[in-house]
Amino acid sequence: MSPVAKKTTVRVGDRRLTLTNLDKVLYPETGTTKGRVIEYYERIAPWMIPHVTGRPMTRKRWANGVDGKVFFEKNLPDSAPDWIRHHTIAHEHHDVEYPVVDEMPTLVWTAQQAALELHVPQWRFGPRGAHQNPDRIVLDLDPGEGVGLPECVEVALVARTVLQGMGLEPYPVTSGSKGIHLYAALDGSATAQQVSDVAHELAKALEQDMPDLVLSSMSRAERAGKVFVDWSQNNGNKTTIAPYSLRGRSHPTVAAPRTWAELTEPGLAHLTLDEVLERVPDLGDLLHPVAAASLGVGRADAGHWDGARTEQVNERERQERQELQDRLSTYRAKRDAARTPEPVPQASPTVRTDGTPTFVIQEHHATRNHYDFRLEHDGVLVSWALPKGEPTDPGANHLAVQTEDHPLEYGGFEGVIPAGEYGGGTVTIWDDGTYELEKWREGEEVIVTLHGRTNGVRRLALLHTRGRGRGRSGDEKNWLIHRTKDQPSQGEATDGAGAERASRPSAAGRERIDRAASASTEPAERRTMQASLQKGEPALDPRQWAFEMKWDGVRALATVRDGAVRLLSRNGNDLTDQYPELQELGERAGVDGVFDGEIVALDRHGRPSFQLLQNRMGLTKPREVSAARASTPVRLFLFDVLEADGHELTRLGYTARREALTTVVDPGGLIEVPPESDGDLAAAMTRSKKRGLEGVVAKKRSSRYVEGRRSESWLKLKHHATQEVVVGGWKPGAGRREGGVGSLLLGIPGDDGLVYVGKVGTGFRDQDLDDIGVLLGRTERDTSPFVDVPRPDARDAHWVAPERVAEVEFAEWTGDGRLRQPSWRGWRSDKSPEDVVREVPEEVVPD
Repeated sequence: MSPVAKKTTVRVGDRRLTLTNLDKVLYPETGTTKGRVIEYYERIAPWMIPHVTGRPMTRKRWANGVDGKVFFEKNLPDSAPDWIRHHTIAHEHHDVEYPVVDEMPTLVWTAQQAALELHVPQWRFGPRGAHQNPDRIVLDLDPGEGVGLPECVEVALVARTVLQGMGLEPYPVTSGSKGIHLYAALDGSATAQQVSDVAHELAKALEQDMPDLVLSSMSRAERAGKVFVDWSQNNGNKTTIAPYSLRGRSHPTVAAPRTWAELTEPGLAHLTLDEVLERVPDLGDLLHPVAAASLGVGRADAGHWDGARTEQVNERERQERQELQDRLSTYRAKRDAARTPEPVPQASPTVRTDGTPTFVIQEHHATRNHYDFRLEHDGVLVSWALPKGEPTDPGANHLAVQTEDHPLEYGGFEGVIPAGEYGGGTVTIWDDGTYELEKWREGEEVIVTLHGRTNGVRRLALLHTRGRGRGRSGDEKNWLIHRTKDQPSQGEATDGAGAERASRPSAAGRERIDRAASASTEPAERRTMQASLQKGEPALDPRQWAFEMKWDGVRALATVRDGAVRLLSRNGNDLTDQYPELQELGERAGVDGVFDGEIVALDRHGRPSFQLLQNRMGLTKPREVSAARASTPVRLFLFDVLEADGHELTRLGYTARREALTTVVDPGGLIEVPPESDGDLAAAMTRSKKRGLEGVVAKKRSSRYVEGRRSESWLKLKHHATQEVVVGGWKPGAGRREGGVGSLLLGIPGDDGLVYVGKVGTGFRDQDLDDIGVLLGRTERDTSPFVDVPRPDARDAHWVAPERVAEVEFAEWTGDGRLRQPSWRGWRSDKSPEDVVREVPEEVVPD
């Protein structure tokens, strides 16, 4: 490739590329041009590609040379050739379409973009786009001010011994910038988090062995004179400069694999592109064993990996990609999974092989009301928008505008897409079922016989208006759909897409909310979704967040089966016999289902009182329950639904689940479905405080129901701080409490055991203390269950087995990790010690 012409078209492998500005100088100090950079990446490709293939690539571009501005680019630009392999990763607020460099033309294309530095993570995509576990671990030895390569070598030699002791063989790479990278192959059995944790422990171990030279913490202020062992690049979201990548520094240095012998030679320095190109034909790829371990390739010669063998290695993956290419990239690019309740899977589609293909017709009330016709084909739902619906007259054709392919999960989607999002509006299923395929000529003609649940059997044909393939612009999107003259003799549809919704079952609780997934989880295996504690009043957009009152009671999952109700606590304890009056839910739920809510006892002002509820908690004998029921009645406040009418709802967004809940439950009596609060968070907090409630729970409208996990999609905001604690002992009282319990010693489980957090001696009623004394007397032990207790608090203490959970209200945490001014609220029989965590509020970043 000549660096003379301003613009030239060349053939690289079996691809054609247009190269521009080949004589532009990108490294002024050495005069290295863009043409030379492109030549380097073309020549180094056989050795480099095995280390980057299958990985999402982030590029750092210097369009005007290393003395100019650098552009950090993740997304594949629209101008990129359509043959570049790519996968989409869903981030919190947007999706990013990453290129994957698995062949020489793609690598040359990155060089044409003046992407000098190429960065990749330690994991690869699977053939269908799923994130695989890391196949390598990397330690970045980064020298601080006052130290350099010699000190990095000293640390690398010690790290090599440690890694070999772990059964890992490390290979060094001089980074081309300042330090050294150490790579070791993994077998892919550990997750990114596990690998990151191991790397962190390894870094800390090196710091302990070499405290005067090694730093393992992220503190930049402490890096002077030390080598920072950066373990964080094993995080699944982090990347490392790719082996053989150039660096955007004053000279065209390279992240170059080295031998261990080289590291100990005098005058060790970073290698330039010319030096690397000169040595690889003789030395081969010194990092080959790391790539070979993950690609499953043996080393047939002294490490040289030529282009032909690279093609051979990737041929199987290439075939799989051709068969199962990521057809959902356009779909994902148009949707933010954090803002829409629509399913947005990260993985590429897979072909379903269990049964006949499915179809769905969805009524879509958006900017323009229309129907969406979707056919399952090649692992996706091939989709058309029908502005006038499905035709009923064989003599009339209707327009069908082809849209992006949708995931199979969309076949069961019903819900409200928020305003402002792509396709904002209400989506309901008009008809669905299976179909028989008669003809599928890609981009030209499709003929199917639908077997609908609602509108019966009918034969339809789709014809492309121009027969020019599946284009995505202009008239090439336009098809015609018509009902054929020859129709099946039975199951004829009564109406077309304009049929009334009444043709589908519409009784309360009988809506087909989620047809894509039938519920199969046993009620005993269900677990509640937990909210994260926040302080202050973060800026939350009411259009994206709902605000509910926080009810001061006991969390319960209520399962309804054939009119019978079973109540389970958050940790799976059966509460059914404790609250027999709540069987009323079986009458008020129009369908079988699993509902999430709070069991509350109201005081004389109509406010939930956790202390009052103590009168009902833990009782199991029918006579005791009956007596307590008369004095302390309870109610069930429902705020979510996990399953209804045999359909799994946890994958729907909050808004859709709330609509389902209000549809299938008829509130009244002891069963309530409190509405969300009007207005913003500040108004909700003010309203909550005036009512004497505990606080507010903010829920992201697009959030799925994540069982058994604490999520930042749900935020709890309290007027007063509360903390769940484990009781590990008690101290005798004085005065009128003499001879009994005076205070309780409290702890929170930590890494090394039960961590002491203080004692509580206020908030008790006399009856509470008597009952506590009897209860704890059954579990006394001789030794302290705490990791550490101050001597004054340990003096004359009675130790008990740390089995019971309680809750206290307190002013704040002290500097030494103690509760300031704690006050007793009551036992939490619905919690286990392992459920208890220190709730430290975090500030929320405004949306």
